[in-house]
Amino acid sequence: MNRIDRLFGILLFLQSKKYVSAEKIADKFNISIRTVYRDIKALCEQGVPVNFEQHKGYCIMQGYFLSPVSFSSEEANALLLMERLVAGFADQSIQTHYSNALNKIKAILRHQQKEKLEWLESNIRMQLPSCINNNYQYLSLLQQAITLQKIVHIEYENSNKVVSSRRIEPIGLIFYAFSWHVIAWCHLREAYRDFKLSRIVKMHCLEIAFTKPAHISLDEYMQLLPVDY
Repeated sequence: MNRIDRLFGILLFLQSKKYVSAEKIADKFNISIRTVYRDIKALCEQGVPVNFEQHKGYCIMQGYFLSPVSFSSEEANALLLMERLVAGFADQSIQTHYSNALNKIKAILRHQQKEKLEWLESNIRMQLPSCINNNYQYLSLLQQAITLQKIVHIEYENSNKVVSSRRIEPIGLIFYAFSWHVIAWCHLREAYRDFKLSRIVKMHCLEIAFTKPAHISLDEYMQLLPVDY
């Protein structure tokens, strides 16, 4: 990667996160810390408002935005392939959002790139096991609830087909055994529980903040389970 491409890559990396340490930049672009300092200085000299906060890292001043002006054919092809994976392994809500985002990307491609992408799209197939069931629309709502730390109400059907009403505080999502699961603090059981999304009958966000003072991390919860993810 030449320096111009690397500087642009660092700029996009900074825009994608609130704070980025010099070490993370060095790891991502396989450069030394000293080179990171030089590259950040070069961005500042070109008018990019890069700030640094102690113990947090580099950040772009709020309000500054530089959108990518083009995509390579390889990048567009990768996004197209991911659309098929999203269709196979995500639910209907995520499929809709991804498709909308991809259409926006397609709109800025050159005419020749669009033709090649359409040809490639007609020549990609994916066969999924019959056990995969993603005929629901909960992932997007759960992502928001996890981010905003809001309580969610669900009607949940267990393996015996018994439906119960639950209020949960979702802490994370896990995909395993060909299914999406939400890990959450269950108010009914007063414990953390693993809810399979395909067994959720109804769901809505209550717009009520979490009431449990502190939650364990998703990694901590996974370490408690005798499952090799």
